[in-house]
Amino acid sequence: MENRREFLKKSALAAAAAPLLASGCKSSSGTDKYGIEPDPSVESRLIVPKGNALPITGTFLDEISHDIPHQNWGEREWDRDFRYMKAIGIDTVIDIRCGYRKFITYPSPYLLKKGCYMPSVDLIDMFCRLAEKYGMKFMLGLYDSGKYWDTGDMSYEVESNKYVIDEVWERYGSKYKSFGGWYISGEISRATKGAIESFRTMGRQCKEVSGGLPTFISPWIDGKKAVMGTGEMTNEEAVSVAQHEKEWNEIFDGIHEYVDACAFQDGHIDYDELDAFFSVNKKLADRYGMQCWTNAETFDRDMPIHFFPLKFDKLRLKLEAAKRCGYDKAITFEFSHFMSPQSAYLQAGHLYDRYKEYFGL
Repeated sequence: MENRREFLKKSALAAAAAPLLASGCKSSSGTDKYGIEPDPSVESRLIVPKGNALPITGTFLDEISHDIPHQNWGEREWDRDFRYMKAIGIDTVIDIRCGYRKFITYPSPYLLKKGCYMPSVDLIDMFCRLAEKYGMKFMLGLYDSGKYWDTGDMSYEVESNKYVIDEVWERYGSKYKSFGGWYISGEISRATKGAIESFRTMGRQCKEVSGGLPTFISPWIDGKKAVMGTGEMTNEEAVSVAQHEKEWNEIFDGIHEYVDACAFQDGHIDYDELDAFFSVNKKLADRYGMQCWTNAETFDRDMPIHFFPLKFDKLRLKLEAAKRCGYDKAITFEFSHFMSPQSAYLQAGHLYDRYKEYFGL
């Protein structure tokens, strides 16, 4: 009798669990916890031409964050993110900086001696391996000591990077076929103390050590939204198109031998100013034989809360302008936080879906 009771008890429990198991299976295929499945017949009804824009084919990897929360991913999450990137045509990944102040992405002997913290994972090695696995190009962002941000003088960044560039090339560049170039990570917007000579010096060393691999910069335009750190919502001293052209003509003239591409950040100007500034950027790049990229920011600068994923129409307007002005490539800051389906921000996965709809992916 005891065995019979046990058998009946276990049978009842199994019967009770069956609906839960079935529900669990459905959940993994799209059903939410309330049992609502998406209707596969429903599609967004776009009223603008599809795909009439420059697609994003590159992204920064923001692993040494300054003002964006860390997502604490391990290699499994990063591997999945590379697959999401690959699915929409991203072919280039750029480590935004290999270190910022005391936090670093790889166990640099030089920077550890300078008091930087030991990282738990060699992120540069991981990014190179994943780029190789998924047929992408990896570009290395140089070290940012923070001294430029403290002093306004960019020449401070040259000294540390003398050692970092050599270290990185020896450890990764000479080892991985995916290592495809360099990002000179100092961000400027106007004629900045030491900028031209610093870009030239670091760009020259990057090219010499790597046999001429390409280099690029990603400055910002000192527009009406260039207000970080001011407590304001509008920059009252925004640069004019003419002054922007004058200053960047001088900078490009001084750096074009050692900097191959410029990807201006597109979030500091308004949407009705895009064509005016983009046209100037393209004209200057062509004049000096440089590639003209856009850094299509996928976070929203229009909100008082920094930073959330961008509204799709804002991204569309920026990428459409880049296509109209004949830009060579669109990269973004930054896929993993602001476009990835596994981002900490729920809106990011929806931006990914809207982007795929628009480009028919």
